[in-house]
Amino acid sequence: QVRLVESGGGLVQPGGSLRLSCAASGRIPALYVMGWYRQAPGNQRELVARITSGGTIRYADFVEGRFTISRDNAKNTVNLQMNNLNPEDTAVYYCNLARLPLPGGYWGQGTQVTVSS
Repeated sequence: QVRLVESGGGLVQPGGSLRLSCAASGRIPALYVMGWYRQAPGNQRELVARITSGGTIRYADFVEGRFTISRDNAKNTVNLQMNNLNPEDTAVYYCNLARLPLPGGYWGQGTQVTVSS
């Protein structure tokens, strides 16, 4: 069993920055992919960024260079540095961990990000 706990969300003005963190605990597989997803009211959950245990990174097109995903293997954490936020980034951000090469995985409870003036 894997447990994921997100933190770092909050209220920020347009153009501001936030750093999200996802801490994983339990029986973490050797090969995995961890990612950040987001869901705004009335929208489907969508991928923001992902990183594998081997270090391969992928970003959604809407990130446009504003976000950076990173990991700390010693702490079993994945971070998402978000810069130049705009109101369209407002959503609940969720952390996911999936064992490679299997689909699915575990989800955290989410952390709210609100971008507003």
